[in-house]
Amino acid sequence: MTLPIAVLVSGTGSNLQALIDHIEDGTLPARITAVVANKPEAYGLTRARKHGLAAVGLPHAAFPDRAAYDAALLAAVRDSGAEAVVLAGFMRLLGPEFVAAYRGRILNIHPALLPSFPGLHGQGAAADYGVTIAGATVHFVDEIMDNGPIVIQAAVPARPDDDAKSLGERIMTLEHRIYPQAVNWLATGRLTIHGRKTRLAPADTPLADIGDVMPCLVNPPLEAGF
Repeated sequence: MTLPIAVLVSGTGSNLQALIDHIEDGTLPARITAVVANKPEAYGLTRARKHGLAAVGLPHAAFPDRAAYDAALLAAVRDSGAEAVVLAGFMRLLGPEFVAAYRGRILNIHPALLPSFPGLHGQGAAADYGVTIAGATVHFVDEIMDNGPIVIQAAVPARPDDDAKSLGERIMTLEHRIYPQAVNWLATGRLTIHGRKTRLAPADTPLADIGDVMPCLVNPPLEAGF
């Protein structure tokens, strides 16, 4: 069984590419039914077309208000046959009706260790603050920005001379590993939500060696193939 997912993007779609790569190498039992972007020029749509995936440009500026856009977005996702939604750099908040339609089946990745530094430019905010540890968070989406139950987090050292670009590049290396892992857990039915906490059902898959990135911490640990 493979999980049909819609991927929402706004920019280059590097996390989308990581998902595609894992689907194509057989480590992620999912099928991308559509890639939808709120910016028609988003390179994520080009990535989708290169892999023969449905690419839908749905510019938010063409709609009179947020509610109208959310209704059209929900229709596009439903019409694609998606059973779950993965936000891969989608720079818009999802409205309550969209969240209700796919509650417990929407994932987002944020370039900071939530609940610290929510919102736009999390990596830059962390660098400016002078943290010594930074990272990324995959979480379920609810009606509040960057608020839903956490699935997996990865941490990397932050250096005194880091800025948004240098720290962001280090974080992104881990994003491309933990996001396919989280989607794998969702696709295989191993995630359950209990209040603010996410529980991961055990599996026999051996843990992966994460030492090739740099000194870091991933919790829960990555599994083989990620």
